[in-house]
Amino acid sequence: MDTVFFIAILIMSVVIHEVSHGFVALRFGDKTALYAGRLTLNPLKHLDMFGSIILPAFLVLTHSSFLFGWAKPVPYNPNNLTNRKWGTVAVASAGILANLFIAVLFGLILRFLLAGDAIPQSAYIISQIVLVNLGLAIFNLVPIPPLDGSKILFSLLPSSFYRVISFFEQYSLVLILIFIVFFAEYLYPILAYLYQLITGLPL
Repeated sequence: MDTVFFIAILIMSVVIHEVSHGFVALRFGDKTALYAGRLTLNPLKHLDMFGSIILPAFLVLTHSSFLFGWAKPVPYNPNNLTNRKWGTVAVASAGILANLFIAVLFGLILRFLLAGDAIPQSAYIISQIVLVNLGLAIFNLVPIPPLDGSKILFSLLPSSFYRVISFFEQYSLVLILIFIVFFAEYLYPILAYLYQLITGLPL
């Protein structure tokens, strides 16, 4: 039951993440996501079978120290943005900021609840929302395509870095798999620190 519950939180969190990309892109003049029908919180429009269900369930069942997943990326066309460079940075940052906002909001609610007579189950639910959204924000900051961190970094790098960018884009799948297998666990201390900073509770 905990696995199903965790996946439900993850699905809604990644949906909000993706929809945030689409709305910011629309704000900068790109209507691609709007025309594709992706500016909706209906999870059926966003689910990725592997990233939204299979991988998260596998990580939960194997007691991974760091849990994450993804939805189908909301499409956008950078050529339609009124400011391509900063529009791309804003679109890429939107999902991360949305997850951080949710984590801080529910983290403060958790602090408030535990100051009173909160029932344990409600505290557990809220803590999972905080953890999932912090995990999504941290993971998406990794500068490997197609994660948001790569879009932010590549938009800010000068054109002389085109070979480095090309390499990362060409071998993105291999690089992301290597990162997940060998380096994802190193994100846990960051997650634990931010969780305690927001909630006042040790992880």
